[in-house]
Formats: sequence, C-alpha cells, structure tokens
Amino acid sequence: MDMNKLMQQAQQMQAAMETAQEKLAEMTVEADSGGGAIKVVFNGKQELQSISIDPSVVSADEADLLEDLVLTAFQAGHKKAGELAQKEMSKVAGPMGGGLGGMF
Repeated sequence: MDMNKLMQQAQQMQAAMETAQEKLAEMTVEADSGGGAIKVVFNGKQELQSISIDPSVVSADEADLLEDLVLTAFQAGHKKAGELAQKEMSKVAGPMGGGLGGMF
C-alpha cells in the first residue's frame, strides 16, 4: 500500500474521530433509580452533567437510602454514556475498530 495514501487515511480518520468526540460532548443520556426519584444526566464523554433529586426522598432518617439511590443512578448513567461513546466511536473506526482493543 502506498505510504502517502495510508497517511492520508490516518489523517481522515483522526479528523472523523475529533468530529465524533465533539458530537459526543453534545449528546446526553439519562438514568434514574428509585422509580425516578434520582435522575442523572451524562454527556457522551461520560461527564456528569446534572443530578436531580425528588424532594420526597430527602430525609435525615433515610440518608443511607438516598446515597444508595444516587450511586445506583450514577453507575447506570455512566454505563449508558460509555456504551454511547463506544457505539459512536466504532462508527468512525469502521473495520479498524476491532483492532483498537477497547480504546473507546
């Protein structure tokens, strides 16, 4: 294979990956726990954007429950954001994606 052509393809892939990462920063996923009492929103870069807590679950007597609900929602949201990122980046990587060894 021609080295110039290979370099050009690598540059195109890098540009496509940068575009995909910018797109991921704008995409969001939401997860909840406790039947919607705790909601979290992550962007596609797996960054926590917001947490909302239903006032009905805020009680000094139930702080342990609230902590568990927040943790559960956080973990679910983080997982969804990771799956979104992997899906979007695999579109860019195409046939080379399998050889990137979980890089995304």
